[in-house]
Amino acid sequence: MIEDATSYMQSVLESYRKDGLHAIAVTDRDGVPLLKVADAEIPEHALRQNFLSTFGMATDQANKLGIGKNKLMVFAYSNIQIILFNKHPLLVTLIASVNANTGLLLKLEEQLHSLVSCISSLVDA
Repeated sequence: MIEDATSYMQSVLESYRKDGLHAIAVTDRDGVPLLKVADAEIPEHALRQNFLSTFGMATDQANKLGIGKNKLMVFAYSNIQIILFNKHPLLVTLIASVNANTGLLLKLEEQLHSLVSCISSLVDA
């Protein structure tokens, strides 16, 4: 199962690499990576638990604003952008170049939905 999921994520990464996607990570709320794939261009610290956990905290804080459940967040830095999909109890993190087409990468939520649902059911069990 894990090998199939990793292979699928790797194929998605390969498909979107030309569009600037460098990594995909599925983590729990604490930033613990359950699955991750990345290319060589990704900064080393970008897939560490302490870095990924900050986005879980940001999502939790955004949910406290009283305007409804946070579905996604986009963070832009000087050399990368991070797109975070809130798939409670999991988070899906996409790391891409700052010039990548954000709208195109947002479409990956649909493509990764069944995989994330399957992983989520295993985590909840």
